Amino acid sequence: MNIKFSHIDILVNDLESACSYYAKTLGAEISKKFTWERDELHVTYAVVKIGQERFMLVEPFSGNLKNLLDSKGEGTIYRHCYSTPDIEAAFDELISNGVQPEDENGKPLSRESLNSPSGVRIIWLPKRFGEFSIEILEEEGLQQFIKEAFSEK
Repeated sequence: MNIKFSHIDILVNDLESACSYYAKTLGAEISKKFTWERDELHVTYAVVKIGQERFMLVEPFSGNLKNLLDSKGEGTIYRHCYSTPDIEAAFDELISNGVQPEDENGKPLSRESLNSPSGVRIIWLPKRFGEFSIEILEEEGLQQFIKEAFSEK
């Protein structure tokens, strides 16, 4: 599969406080803040960029990520994120390997339903090891999202 590492997602109790900490402590650039709501999942998040490296801080309000924050605590790294130039090819390869891609709520995802609320085409692998998950985003959409996230706030 043609994928490369993109970022990690980290749970926080207070997005504003966490963003301020990384900006002050490490001189990180902080993106605009975003909201993601679909089914029972509701979060706000921001991209933190230090040089070429980046990670996402996620403050959950409801759904599986809120449950994870409540049980595991702040600072939990719960997801590794990768990108691919062809999300449909990645989807097809996973299916041919016997893996059913999912949405962010753990429900089976169809090839026709690869869009996220942010507009980036995305798939998640089923969780196999506790609450840890892997997501794969389409590279072109991810780069456009990052560019817009750091445009004039």
